[in-house]
Amino acid sequence: MAGIVSYGAYIPRMRLPLSVIAGKAPKDGGPEKAVAWMDEDSVTMAVAAAQNCLQGFDRSRVDAVLFATTTYAFAEKQGAAIIAKALNLKGDVRTADISHSTRAGTIALQSAIDAVKAGSAQRVLVIAADCRMGAPGSGFETNTGDAAAAFLIGAEGAIAALDCACAHTTEIIDIWRKQGDRFAHSWEDRFVNVHGYIENTVAAIKGLSAKSGVALSAINKAVLYAPEARSLGEMSKAAGIAKEQIQEPLFGKVGNAGAAFAPLLLIAALEQAKAGEKILVANYGDGAEALLFTVNGARVKAEAYRSVNDLLVRRKVVDAYGKYMKARGLTITEYPEVDDQGISATVHFRERDEDLSLEGQQCTHCGTHQFPKGRVCVRCHSKDQWTPACYSDLSGKVVTYTLDAFFPSPEPPTAVGIVEVVNADGTAGPRIHMQIGEISAKEIAVDLPVEFTFRCIHRVGLRPNYFWKCTPVVSVSAEGVAA
Repeated sequence: MAGIVSYGAYIPRMRLPLSVIAGKAPKDGGPEKAVAWMDEDSVTMAVAAAQNCLQGFDRSRVDAVLFATTTYAFAEKQGAAIIAKALNLKGDVRTADISHSTRAGTIALQSAIDAVKAGSAQRVLVIAADCRMGAPGSGFETNTGDAAAAFLIGAEGAIAALDCACAHTTEIIDIWRKQGDRFAHSWEDRFVNVHGYIENTVAAIKGLSAKSGVALSAINKAVLYAPEARSLGEMSKAAGIAKEQIQEPLFGKVGNAGAAFAPLLLIAALEQAKAGEKILVANYGDGAEALLFTVNGARVKAEAYRSVNDLLVRRKVVDAYGKYMKARGLTITEYPEVDDQGISATVHFRERDEDLSLEGQQCTHCGTHQFPKGRVCVRCHSKDQWTPACYSDLSGKVVTYTLDAFFPSPEPPTAVGIVEVVNADGTAGPRIHMQIGEISAKEIAVDLPVEFTFRCIHRVGLRPNYFWKCTPVVSVSAEGVAA
């Protein structure tokens, strides 16, 4: 039966305390939100979630990629194609973007399950990611957060199967963002919540119960989208869902992550679920839909898999609102950014393997790894004797570094270094020049263990241009403490 074969989440490491938004000092243990930093966006988060999801699975078996978001940078250019290349998926993979609604994540999830049931695909990768912005100081800014969630859908080895689905669609102008707007807009809160969110979501949930014949009291976990915590309480009460059934909504920890919000909570529920349990997922955005899953068993997790709890613990506090404003491009600059063609499309095409997939090569004559690609081996000098080698899922260590105080950053200086890849067998791989992110000048050191992460390297031409950076390896203990 078609269903969820694997899953993986991503929550940005940077956390903005709500007290900092209010102009106060960070409050230890206080409410906060997850924020994508200056080199992150919906595409980079999607890649990170997909890497987490695909650990232990053969990527050559992925037939299609569906990318759900409301915050993709391009109006005409497919995000799923960039993601597929960053993940080094096969060339004949089908790709599609699903957007314009916070329901996009569950729409993509159901579409993928339908495709597998119909036999048009064997395995489909579904990724939802969002980094919506509210106007500075607004309630929308306080309640939203950034995250991504990925699912591998297939017929073999499904750990959760979709039993039933029910939608309730209506037209209402409650929350919107026009082409070119930076911030989402909302009508009066009471109107939006009652006639938009609550009425539609309750109708979808009750319709699902009637259609499936499963009483709401038999639901083990209810994964519920909500604009904020108060509305969640009103809606669940109207639907007849008990408090103990509700999956923790992560307000004050992550925030409403838009198209990724309900999918992220579904992953959190699946990580704790037992075989035979039923999970209700209710999502909202220009109408609502409800999905009912039955859990068949737990995912066999790879050693490096990061759970939602691991990602929550893996955090770094933003101690000044000005740093957040600069990271999100909300500050006024002396000169406007130049809007031109940007980097050469020809160069981008020629170097797409290295730039997007972090793909180098291994000499078939002497075994030397080399990055970037070339014709002559630096060790044995043989010519054109190569096999491709991808390094994005491997780790590395800092060989040497420098601190750049002039590179524009919310928290200068920027660390840049030579990083030596550690191959899967423990041998030394190529040495790559790259930025070292999520680290301060006091933390950087030679031999520092790092991992590779897909990031926006710059925005020349007023568009994101992607490459790989490295970040320190942050392990989480059994007690849930980051080290």
